[in-house]
Amino acid sequence: MLRLFILEDEITQQFRIEKTINELIATRALPCKAPETFDNRDSLLQAITERGAHQLFFLDIEIKGEEKSGLSIAREIRKKDPGAVIVFVTTHSEFMPITFRYQVAALDFIDKTLDDRQFSARIASAIEYTLESLGSRACEDAFLFESAMARVQVPFHKILYFESSPTVHKVILHTTDERIEFYAGLSDLEKADPRLYQCHRSFVVNPENITKVDKVERVAI
Repeated sequence: MLRLFILEDEITQQFRIEKTINELIATRALPCKAPETFDNRDSLLQAITERGAHQLFFLDIEIKGEEKSGLSIAREIRKKDPGAVIVFVTTHSEFMPITFRYQVAALDFIDKTLDDRQFSARIASAIEYTLESLGSRACEDAFLFESAMARVQVPFHKILYFESSPTVHKVILHTTDERIEFYAGLSDLEKADPRLYQCHRSFVVNPENITKVDKVERVAI
């Protein structure tokens, strides 16, 4: 199920984007949750509790009178969720060439001045592209863990190991390039993907990334 986020501080534009998305979900039976709408940076960032390509953000570039605020927020979103999909809905299309400096990899820039038909078509295109991409990624060599408390999706080949967290009911995932902490039990992870192996009560490993086992020291490398 695709999660949709809107960041827009002008109530008229906020309503327009939300209304357009809700109509698309209803008329096209899109597998999306109702959009979550925010008018400030902090509330949006606090709402990001999951990670993965199942999250699509529609961001205005100018927030609270700051012309490039949306670009900075997009960069913060990228830090929290590298797999998120970002679309800018703005009148500042002139900022498109500089987005690479912010390393946000936006899917699209949708101009607010478009008429309703064109505007809806662009929103629909972004949602449908993200859904198609999400389906493709799910079929690839990915690890996906879903529960009532967490949703984590990462390429399986990047997983090194999971360990118990000092925080009760949490685990820490170590990959080749990041560390992710989320609510889960180690036994739940092994059940979620048979390619994983619980070698210790506090660790679950990815055997594909083990190159050596020291039986004397009881260490996997």
